[in-house]
Amino acid sequence: MHPGAIAAVSPDKPAVIMADSGQVVTFRELDEESNRLAHLFRAAGLRPGDHIAFMLENHPLFLAVAWAAHRSGLYYTAISSRLKTDELAYIVDNCEARVFVSSAKLAEVATSITGATPKVELRLMLDGVAPGFGSYEEAVASHPATPIEDECQGMDMLYSSGTTGRPKGVKPTLSQAPLDTPGPLLQLIQFLFAPSADSVYLSPAPLYHAAPLRYCMTFQRLGATLVVMERFDPEQALALIEKYGVTHSQWVPTMFIKMLKLPEPVRVRYDLSSLACAIHAAAPCPVPVKERMIEWWGPIVHEYYAGTEGNGFLYVGPDDWLKHKGTVGRPLLGVVHICDEDGNELPPREHGTVYFSDGPRFVYHGDEEKTRSSRDPLGRGWTTLGDIGYLDEEGFLYLTDRRSYMIISGGVNVYPQEAENVLSVHPKVADVAVFGIPDEEMGEQVKAVVQPISMDLAGPGLEAELIDYCRSQLAPYKCPRSVDFREELPRHPTGKLYKRLLRDEYWPAGH
Repeated sequence: MHPGAIAAVSPDKPAVIMADSGQVVTFRELDEESNRLAHLFRAAGLRPGDHIAFMLENHPLFLAVAWAAHRSGLYYTAISSRLKTDELAYIVDNCEARVFVSSAKLAEVATSITGATPKVELRLMLDGVAPGFGSYEEAVASHPATPIEDECQGMDMLYSSGTTGRPKGVKPTLSQAPLDTPGPLLQLIQFLFAPSADSVYLSPAPLYHAAPLRYCMTFQRLGATLVVMERFDPEQALALIEKYGVTHSQWVPTMFIKMLKLPEPVRVRYDLSSLACAIHAAAPCPVPVKERMIEWWGPIVHEYYAGTEGNGFLYVGPDDWLKHKGTVGRPLLGVVHICDEDGNELPPREHGTVYFSDGPRFVYHGDEEKTRSSRDPLGRGWTTLGDIGYLDEEGFLYLTDRRSYMIISGGVNVYPQEAENVLSVHPKVADVAVFGIPDEEMGEQVKAVVQPISMDLAGPGLEAELIDYCRSQLAPYKCPRSVDFREELPRHPTGKLYKRLLRDEYWPAGH
């Protein structure tokens, strides 16, 4: 149930295979590397409950750093490798990290925060050195490869992506339980997806994101081999499934869309018969996209809805989804409530804010106001991730949109996700964002910004075609009145769209 136990039985089994380089980290190497770093943490004075942070690309030793902190009883914050100086400095300082680990590839931004992060006592760099950073390799080399005496479980403390305002650090309660204690995520994954030591798990997303990090570590607890993509490429993902006999994988809807838009001869070129379970989450999947994925891959597509906050977990398997198309599932952890703005519960099919009760508690580190705003208005302790949705009569949840992205046009609520779902499957659209812009008469009007498959197609002709296409499937008030074109939309590698960055271009400053 942890790398040391797996290494004792299968020391030479691959724990990590890097997709581009083919570099392999065995379970023995993962265990010994994480043990050495755990000893270094203790030598630096860190004790259970203290905090470290690391910013790495999808690096062969990424998970060794995470396991070192986890087996030391520490809080650990994995940070996006795409952040700029101010964003990075804020997170490292806010989480009160005493140790900060980065890599030579990210040295420029890593070294730029030194003056703004005075709480950091030790800075280590993989693959090289830089001003203010010691060599990671030299620092760990002198420490034992055996476990520290006081091993206990730590926890990740991850930050929301900050699509609206500053990122929020989600601080869980630290259990400090024995390292081999199974947690709820392990039990959920075993129950839903039936992995084993023979499983091969493909991770196509950045490891610093909550789902890839937690699922990769959980699959390693079971002795499974991970295949980690340095960056997502749709055809390479298919080739990796065939090459390594991948059995389990996790995706976001934008990855599905990119794979589906590969030419038919490319899509059928690869043998995907080993794939027993394709999991997706992070954003609602357009119904036509999921229908096509199930048609292509078979009834192996599983979906869940949860957040970094861990306050609830919903799940839907392929059979139930085909009977309730568009749902993100029913709760396996927590109870779902749909409430109006005053906190009153709404009946089935009525849209409102999605709240969870009877799930794990969380706080946003160092931000009482953000913690308070995540609770229900009537003081029942229910918590929300900020999503809008509705329940059907059988208790299946359907997400409408983020509360912060709802458009109010002429007094009518418009949920841009509906138009995005329609436009995303148009053959000339590579990516799309829909949001509200100022309108003197209506308050807001619906705007679409589209990344076409080729900028040669951009122009009034495609704009009219997309508006007509949307109106053929949705009520006109839900559809964009205008379309702008961009070479690329600001999308995070995890699939999350930075819609706020686009929206702000159309609104007066401070609105």
